[in-house]
Amino acid sequence: MRISRFYTANSSEPYPGIRFSKVAVDRRHRDGMAAPLPAEIVVPEHWSGIAAGILERKYFRKSGVAAALKRVPEPGVPDWLQRSEPDFDALADMPAGARFGPERDARQVFDRLAGFWTYWGWKGGYFDGEDDARAFHDEIRQMLALQIFAPNSPQWFNAGLHWAYGIDQSGTGYAVIDSERGTARDAPLAYERAFIHSCFIQSIQDDLVREGGIVSLIADEAKIAKFGAGTGANFSCLRGINEPLSSGGTSSGLLSALKASDRAAALVTSSGSTRQPSKMVIVDADHPEIFDYIDWKVEEERKVAALAAGARVCNRYLKAIFDAWAEAKPRRTPAEDIRGNARLGRAVEAARAHGIPDNAILNVIELARQGGDWTAFENYNADWDSTAYHSVSGQRSNNSIRIPDSFLRAAERDADWHLVNRITGEIARTVKARDLWDRIAAAAWSSADPGVQFDTTINEWHTCPSSGRINGSNSCSEFLFLDDTASTLSCINLRAVTRRGLEIDLPAFRHAVRMTTLMMEISVSAALYPSRRIAERTDAFRPLGLGFTNLGGYLMAAGVAYDSDQGREACAAISALLTGLAYATSAEIAADVGPFRGFADNRQAMMRIIRNHRRAAHGARDGYENLSRSPMALNPTDKAQKGLAKAARAAWDRAYVLGMRHGFRNAQASMIAPTGTTSLILDCDTMGIEPDYALVKHKSFAGGGDALITNRCVPEALRALGYGEADIAAINRHVIGTRSLEAAPEINHRRLKERGFTSQLIAAAERALASASSLEQALRPERLGLSFCARALGLAEAELESPEFDLMSHLGFSTAQIAKANAHCFGHGSLVGAPGLEPRHLPVFDCSVPCGAAGGRSLSVMSHLNMMAAAQPFISGAISKTVNLPGHASMEACRETYAAGAELGLKAVAVYRDGSKLSQPLTSARALPAGGLAEAAADGFDQDRSEAVRRMVEGWLSGRPERRAATPALADWAAKAERIASGGQTSPDPALVALLAASVELGLSRGASLSEFEALLGDEHSSSHVA
Repeated sequence: MRISRFYTANSSEPYPGIRFSKVAVDRRHRDGMAAPLPAEIVVPEHWSGIAAGILERKYFRKSGVAAALKRVPEPGVPDWLQRSEPDFDALADMPAGARFGPERDARQVFDRLAGFWTYWGWKGGYFDGEDDARAFHDEIRQMLALQIFAPNSPQWFNAGLHWAYGIDQSGTGYAVIDSERGTARDAPLAYERAFIHSCFIQSIQDDLVREGGIVSLIADEAKIAKFGAGTGANFSCLRGINEPLSSGGTSSGLLSALKASDRAAALVTSSGSTRQPSKMVIVDADHPEIFDYIDWKVEEERKVAALAAGARVCNRYLKAIFDAWAEAKPRRTPAEDIRGNARLGRAVEAARAHGIPDNAILNVIELARQGGDWTAFENYNADWDSTAYHSVSGQRSNNSIRIPDSFLRAAERDADWHLVNRITGEIARTVKARDLWDRIAAAAWSSADPGVQFDTTINEWHTCPSSGRINGSNSCSEFLFLDDTASTLSCINLRAVTRRGLEIDLPAFRHAVRMTTLMMEISVSAALYPSRRIAERTDAFRPLGLGFTNLGGYLMAAGVAYDSDQGREACAAISALLTGLAYATSAEIAADVGPFRGFADNRQAMMRIIRNHRRAAHGARDGYENLSRSPMALNPTDKAQKGLAKAARAAWDRAYVLGMRHGFRNAQASMIAPTGTTSLILDCDTMGIEPDYALVKHKSFAGGGDALITNRCVPEALRALGYGEADIAAINRHVIGTRSLEAAPEINHRRLKERGFTSQLIAAAERALASASSLEQALRPERLGLSFCARALGLAEAELESPEFDLMSHLGFSTAQIAKANAHCFGHGSLVGAPGLEPRHLPVFDCSVPCGAAGGRSLSVMSHLNMMAAAQPFISGAISKTVNLPGHASMEACRETYAAGAELGLKAVAVYRDGSKLSQPLTSARALPAGGLAEAAADGFDQDRSEAVRRMVEGWLSGRPERRAATPALADWAAKAERIASGGQTSPDPALVALLAASVELGLSRGASLSEFEALLGDEHSSSHVA
């Protein structure tokens, strides 16, 4: 191929126009404690601190990089492109500690990625000449530095380590492909060809230990997870529980296999893989164990709540038993101890009343009798990355159900639905389709799982049906293709290829798509695979996953609402242009090196799919081939999008003509991934196709660390809407605050000095404000420095370390004072009530969830689905996107969301009701309220855990299939039930909560209304109603 220069056309220097500088990355653990800082790192000056931190923490190689390198001559490879290895002669003259170390300069990463791709592209014959190879190399690394695109994380982790530094290890258990023959062989080394795919789909057979069976799948999952990739499989072929085995016994069932796979994923995580592995479990809607599968995560979520609450209950009541025994001399038996010690007897009765097992009580008494020391239970919490979540099953997978159109029609008619034995094909059980549909919605409402995949639509858009059905997906549902295949992903940052407003820089966009498509195509042959079968199947079809990111930021910066026709038209036009250009590039590559090997068998079907994409780009309302639903066609009304649509139509015309002439090199070209960490390294304000989650939010990372992320598009949006700089500054302060106490009301530098703060301590507080979300979080002693605080405040460090210690209260500040200072420092998180803002402009700033304590506004469910529907007709794969629902959304709303997604022609839909899980990685308000927590905390139960218990009660009361709506009245009653159950004490009696919940459930099931219970309970503070 000929490669033209775009970003490096007028310079022979590396990285023209980009200045690099040293920065110190501020790294902190989730608890706010400072982590050891690395040596200063070098990044482009325009990169943010968050992007620099992601690069250092996630993507820099941490060891093994030699301080002196030498080129390794290789016949036919240009000198500048030859790989490197440690120069041990030069290293021998260096101090031992200076010979090897980590990557410290972003250019090292850019160079190893670009060098790796160019090296394998050269060896694969992709370039017409050396000048084209050099142009590709220079353009790719320039685009990385300019944050125009980013490959998936496994590329950052693994690509180029052998080429750039000579790093390697044994490749035992992995495979590589001989592209000329199309056959796989065992990999001798693990990094010569790198593990660079992020998405895998595996097959499974109904067998325990044979090749392709359950154990084989688990082994391959572990190999995939080890290098930081994700995988998925459809487990529907596994027999249901108690189905007969050929040996004469019965099957242990689907769930036992899923739990074994889940535990294996935990093993890889704990052994130090590059990042938290992810996986998808898919089960067809007619599996005999489908109901148990649906309820799996619901039950596990309840176990987390039980662990979090139960550990504290055990600590409180067993410690009371231990202390009570110490007051009296021992008797012959524990029973005599209890009878002869009144305090001990009361402690035992209290423990038994709270459900603590008798043996646990007896063990504590025996420990005290033998003179042992009290050992407290670990106080589990419900943080998403905590021990409690890691202790239960099902937390390492996304769960989905594969649903055909026939099921949707049956549910609509309330018809029968058959659950079918896997081996015999006999009907195991007949249920009402609507009951199953309701159960799916109820589980998603309670635990955010399962998602749904629409089997009919998926297979109607399948480019290679002659080679098999699409049964599975990767871990996030964007890669939907044949079993035992893999795809590498890349995303283009839309803000980086935008001129002004919604105007896309078409030459830059075309160049970005062409370069990234070629890069991913080269990667297919340069990859390490977890098995020979996956290597050969991937090489035969070569699916790619090009996508875009920062759509929400792109729209907001232009002053366009996410939920608007203009916004959807822009998304549709961009999606159409991206995939059309990618397929045209794929056909161009096929002209040079040939189409993918499976093309001939699937030519007719693939060209039909290309024609359907092309018809949608040309705005056709009908005439689609073999589709049950006509897609949402591209028909822009906005002037700016008409130009983009014209370019997209030209791209699809060219792709079709070239495809008919040469075929395509890749069976799939595009998919929309969640992008996550890769969006952060691109300094995007939003991820993938998503709107912003909230204008101010915290991102927690698996394995430690978090970041405060604020949307920087707000000022640009205000300029686009015509606001002046003074108004913009005032509105921005309203949203994010000043991040300084210097002139804050009530709590400021002067007030802190009056209370003993030194200048050094005030400076530490100012630094802490930059990454905190509240004063309570910023002014924690461990964040400011325990020794500093101890000296300034005259307190012991042990007192400062106590979880109960509240520095703000100790300093004498009231709840009202803290609230005022918080608003000044951290803003309101929302534009609602901002000075000078016209109300008609508020929709531009709407996010997935209500922003700030008083924001109120958020995007509707249909705004998410309609944006997906605008993009889906032009995407080869699917769209990984969460449809966010507010916490008060009903179970019916979850079901309606899934049904609407099917009607809009989407391939997969996942929902997340805010608060449905006890904890979540992305939050918009991490800090607890400034005051009023003393009573809730007195019993050792955090307010967030108490709220979790309340949600569990609400879920219990609304959980019956015939009552799917979680109404505000029910939520209010759940809160009242919790207060009643406390009996005027600091925490509710769990047994009484359960009794109240069960009583109301029984009453509601027999026709009673909530209003009748309200009347019965009356004043919740009166004990006469519950005596």
